[in-house]
Amino acid sequence: MSRTESHLKDLGIELPQAAAPIANYVPSVITGSILVISGQLCLGADGKLAPQHIGKVGADITPEVAAEAARLCAINLLAQAKAALGDLDRIVRCVRLGGFINVAPDFLALAPVMNGASDLMVAALGDRGRHARSTVGMAQLPLGAVVEIEAMFEVR
Repeated sequence: MSRTESHLKDLGIELPQAAAPIANYVPSVITGSILVISGQLCLGADGKLAPQHIGKVGADITPEVAAEAARLCAINLLAQAKAALGDLDRIVRCVRLGGFINVAPDFLALAPVMNGASDLMVAALGDRGRHARSTVGMAQLPLGAVVEIEAMFEVR
């Protein structure tokens, strides 16, 4: 078990099986020293969206529940990274996260929702997890999910 996976275990996090794509794309691409991971939904360990993670923040979902969903997306990003790399210790750093939040038209507090993913990445990888990011509000996301997050990692 890698140091990173051991640390995740200490945090009480077990990586799920990496989710299969739901359309015509690949889950990840490695080019040179960059690993790009396609957007991950807030799927639970059972590979399904929980009912509380379907809908819009500011309408039927609270920001706190949406932040939990963003945390699940980050866990799923790490599961995809493990599937692509075989060993999470190959991650030099998380370069960027891109967050898409399914929001009601008047919901503006996107940053705290995205912090669910950012905080998890830093907790999991330490300083290697500090990253640049973008966070945007969306009218809809696949399967009605409240959050989808993509990532870019530098790897060795």
